Amino acid sequence: MIDWLLETDSLTEFLQHLIDEAVGVSGADGCGVTLQRRQRPLTVVSTGGVADKLDERQYGQDDGPCLQALRTGRVVHVPDLLEETRWGDYPRFAAGLGIRSSLSVPISARAHTAGALNFYAAGRDAFTERDRRELALFAARAGGAIALAQRLADAEDFTRHLQSALASRSVIDQAIGSVMQQRHCTAEEAFDLLRRLSQQSNLKLRDVCTRLLTDIAGRPPAPRPPLRPRP
Repeated sequence: MIDWLLETDSLTEFLQHLIDEAVGVSGADGCGVTLQRRQRPLTVVSTGGVADKLDERQYGQDDGPCLQALRTGRVVHVPDLLEETRWGDYPRFAAGLGIRSSLSVPISARAHTAGALNFYAAGRDAFTERDRRELALFAARAGGAIALAQRLADAEDFTRHLQSALASRSVIDQAIGSVMQQRHCTAEEAFDLLRRLSQQSNLKLRDVCTRLLTDIAGRPPAPRPPLRPRP
């Protein structure tokens, strides 16, 4: 699975590859990946056309086999939804979409991410004991890869936010320097002037500084070079 991370460009693409492989292993008619972050479950990828609808129904009522597997860390096997009495009207809803059996396999909690692989099938008792063992092993291996993919995605988001913050800081510093030169004032006085202009114009401080530098130079300030990893 680590090889898949090297071959994909995003967390979503990696997870889509993951469930395509899982469906091939299980023979399910649909599969979804539920990840819970900051106490909120979300189906990040799905296949088969009904997985996202079934997952969303469970999130809406805050109960169901997917959420039970996620919260208890145990496999939840439903051989026949038409005979199921748990989870309110969810079993009837699933059967109405043509799904008779399901299997929800927990993904071990790593760092701030927990989740479940949710398999759905049109046939009754579609998941054999062997399927359940193999998919439990698959989910266990997937947990580490998903945690790594999530950390990589978080690092990428952090880099983008840091790059944006540094770009804003650079523009603001340039504008402060220009105001100091024009008004022969201190950096604190220049910053206070720019801050008041931001409040009066209802514009972000960076936008005020960008306009000021554009008016002075006749062109927008040059963007800061992007952050590059060390070799």
